Amino acid sequence: MSKKLPKREDGFSSWYTQVVNKAGLADYGPVKGTMVIKPYGFQIWENIKEIFDKMIKETGHVNAYFPLFIPKSFLAREAEHIEGFAKECAIVTHTKLKSDGDNGIIVDPDSKLEEELIVRPTSETIIWSMYKKWIQSYRDLPILINQWANVVRWEMRTRLFLRTSEFLWQEGHTAHATKEEAQKETLDILELYKSLAENYLAIPVITGIKTEAEKFAGAERTYCIEAMMGDKKALQAGTSHNLGQNFAKAFDVKYQTKDNKEELVWATSWGVSTRLIGAIILTHGDDKGLRLPPKIAPIQVVIIPIYKSDEQKSLVKQYLVEIITNLESLGIRIYQDWTDNTPGYKFNNWEMKGVPLRLEVGPRDVENNNIVLARRDIDGKLFLSKEVTIKKIPELLNEIQNNLFSQALEFRDSNTHQASNFDELKKVIKEGGFARCGWDGKASTETLIKEETKATIRCIPLDEKPENLKCVFTGTPAKHEVIFAKAY
Repeated sequence: MSKKLPKREDGFSSWYTQVVNKAGLADYGPVKGTMVIKPYGFQIWENIKEIFDKMIKETGHVNAYFPLFIPKSFLAREAEHIEGFAKECAIVTHTKLKSDGDNGIIVDPDSKLEEELIVRPTSETIIWSMYKKWIQSYRDLPILINQWANVVRWEMRTRLFLRTSEFLWQEGHTAHATKEEAQKETLDILELYKSLAENYLAIPVITGIKTEAEKFAGAERTYCIEAMMGDKKALQAGTSHNLGQNFAKAFDVKYQTKDNKEELVWATSWGVSTRLIGAIILTHGDDKGLRLPPKIAPIQVVIIPIYKSDEQKSLVKQYLVEIITNLESLGIRIYQDWTDNTPGYKFNNWEMKGVPLRLEVGPRDVENNNIVLARRDIDGKLFLSKEVTIKKIPELLNEIQNNLFSQALEFRDSNTHQASNFDELKKVIKEGGFARCGWDGKASTETLIKEETKATIRCIPLDEKPENLKCVFTGTPAKHEVIFAKAY
């Protein structure tokens, strides 16, 4: 199969799909809108999962698991929640199939459920039905539970990793005695998401709050991390929701206070998904394919031995023993490519897969006690002695991690513009990028701008400075400073 990619500038969407395919990350499932995550893609997800799982456990959270199926009546209890998800729900109506003779199998009409079941689009309702059983007293609070799971949202327009009918994620669901505790939890998780994105995925993000039109269905406030992709569109990379007492009211979850009063519980929920893999591709990828940050790369160093005979192969293999032993002792993830493919094919293949560092060794390098190194984040090669290489590789991986973040930050900042009027806003949106501007806070204004530009308010940044700003659309004093952009 050809490894040649279309250039990003010639068709970003086509480039993205081919990177996912040719780098061996995922494939289309047999059911429209579903995705098969291949081993290489799943290793990236496992690395992200391991990192974030450690983060939340260090902050007192624990993992649990809740059922895939939700009684339909549960969703109906929270009106805003069901309205937000009604169009995306997959519904189970029967429990059995039966033979239909020569025609194959049919749904057994006698197995119709008394109450239909929803395949979870998110788990607030099923979890709060359980919290009703578990919470009686202030001594039972807080509950800090996270779940690693799959969810189903019946999307009409799908794209691998970014938007599929079924995807993997973590969803945290916490219960608190006070409004202040719930708000602190919401913002603490937002900071963990920012740390995950910036310190591990090398993706700079803006933290902010969603408008009423864009918030999670059933939340009082939704906070988010927003990132700029390589085509200057925005991607919502994670959300943290302050649910207030909405679900406690819906499921009548109360606790007895220290002074024997009965109070409703306060709630949060929060999640990141396999969409983060799409974010990594769209943020760091180039015309050669993936560029993976070392901290989450399945393979951090790929070793390409170069030889033409069995004698040379043996010589190179013996030369590599010390290097491999040292790298493995440092916990560096390495892979040796001893396949019969040509060196050129191997170089292109591992560049496509985004491996941060390539190590090349041939007979001449053995003779000169040298190593050739190629970084994925920049062009060019390094020629180092064997001894220096062993010490240098951990430093180089750290440099690559930091450089990918710096490149992405410079790209985002150079494509973020202030807009003081509607013409300036339209120009930014047309050319691509983030437009920071004033907004009068009215939903009608937000809708009119969206209808004309196809851009949405990505967030109200937590560092907003609305003072002295005018609304970009109405010219009236701004209530908020916001970021408008087209988005995935």
